[in-house]
Amino acid sequence: MNARLYQCKSLHHRRFPTLYRGQDQIGERMSDRDFTADGDWNALYIDGEWVEAGDRDELEVTNPATQEPITTVPAGTEEDVNRAYEAAAEAQTEWAAKPAEERVDVIKNALGLLDDHRDEILESLAVESGSANAKAFAEWQTAQGMCHHATGLADQLGTKEQDSFIPGKENEIERIPAGVVGVISPWNFPFNLSMRAVAPALALGNAVVLKPASPTPVTGGLLLAKIFDEAGLPNGLLNVVTGHGSDIGDRMAEHPELDVMAFTGSTEIGKRVASKAAENLALPAMELGGNNPFVVTDDADIDAAIDSAVFGSFLHQGQICISINRHIVHEDVYDEYVEKLTERAAGLPIGDPTDRDNVIGPIIDEGQRDQMLDYVESTVEAGATLETGGDHDGLFVEPTVLSDATNDMAAACNEHFGPIAPVIPYSDDEEAIEMANDTEYGLAGAVHAGDMDRARELADSIEAGMVHINDQPINEEPNVPFGGVKESGIGRYDGEEILHELTQTKWVSVQEEKRQYPF
Repeated sequence: MNARLYQCKSLHHRRFPTLYRGQDQIGERMSDRDFTADGDWNALYIDGEWVEAGDRDELEVTNPATQEPITTVPAGTEEDVNRAYEAAAEAQTEWAAKPAEERVDVIKNALGLLDDHRDEILESLAVESGSANAKAFAEWQTAQGMCHHATGLADQLGTKEQDSFIPGKENEIERIPAGVVGVISPWNFPFNLSMRAVAPALALGNAVVLKPASPTPVTGGLLLAKIFDEAGLPNGLLNVVTGHGSDIGDRMAEHPELDVMAFTGSTEIGKRVASKAAENLALPAMELGGNNPFVVTDDADIDAAIDSAVFGSFLHQGQICISINRHIVHEDVYDEYVEKLTERAAGLPIGDPTDRDNVIGPIIDEGQRDQMLDYVESTVEAGATLETGGDHDGLFVEPTVLSDATNDMAAACNEHFGPIAPVIPYSDDEEAIEMANDTEYGLAGAVHAGDMDRARELADSIEAGMVHINDQPINEEPNVPFGGVKESGIGRYDGEEILHELTQTKWVSVQEEKRQYPF
């Protein structure tokens, strides 16, 4: 690692030397903590220091598979959020002035740590977020890709010339960091969905204050702090405040030092966060809920569609904003589709995700479980047929297939966020498009068809930010814009679009010849 980057990481360095005196104890350095979720994580990370819980309340982190506690973290306060933003604002100016190569070195060091500690990260995702092996690996791999992509963003800052219609004038357009980026990340893909905001924000010269979701404070926050600390990130540039959103969420979104608010979560909460951020004219970047259609035509390869459907509905127990919410299947292939989907769903192994043979892990908590099972019960009461599933053992919900469903039944019209597959028949493509778009959401969708012109026409007609042909909707690539329309959010992550969220432009003109004015 680059020794020069460690020069400002002295244990005794304090940007605000009296902030914690008499209240908190400074814990051991990040390097003394391991990468597993069941370690000692009972501290915040502010201005490059572990700040132990002290007299704060504590949050118990529970393994959803065993429902046993695995660690505790502090319940951060609004004052902790204030301190984090102050540290970020103080550190950001110097960081933005550093050469792009120095920022890239830190991201590359973080990449090395992701590789070195892959197995520990996978284990942490299994234990804390209930991630089965395929999902945990995909999350680690995507986070790795986000870091790779971030290294290519660092040199996007700078100046380009733009023609002027005024004689003798030169226009320069500078792209500069936005400043301080607040990140509120969710529990379902905690590591990746934090990293996709943190890594590019840092690479582009910003500082970050991160609040991970309460069920996943380690993999969604403190683990990233450890990684970037060991990667040589100077103090103050990444701050992690754990705690309940109901206690500190508003302050995260409304702090006057905030310049960009990156939020991933429900539409209801996202609207509140965006409103709070906008009051101080901070830019909201919102990836919100989805109700994603999966359209299967009569000329589709049914076996290929079923392969996609099983992955797209049941990966991570369906707890994914871009998972399949509704299967919209042509009536000519409907019975075959339901039969094959039911057989595959019934055969998926369920159990503790630390056993790599299991595909279906636990739901994150009882509230989520009960809501999705209520949707199933209401849908059956409304006339749907329960083909398989519908029951649970603790937090393990069986993969569930519902035939004879309609678009207005509870499991279809709501974002069920579970291992539930309502299958809805349609008669022609116009009806399929009408059904697909009959939702307030517009995040993702997918189409399976044999005729590519027909598939493309269907895909173009679906009102969503992302649509995939002969695939399923759970896709995210670091170099491709990610986001939705309608109630599914505003702004885009990933690709070149992330530049518009995390940087701003500044126009500097130089009048090299004396200008003639009309008066």
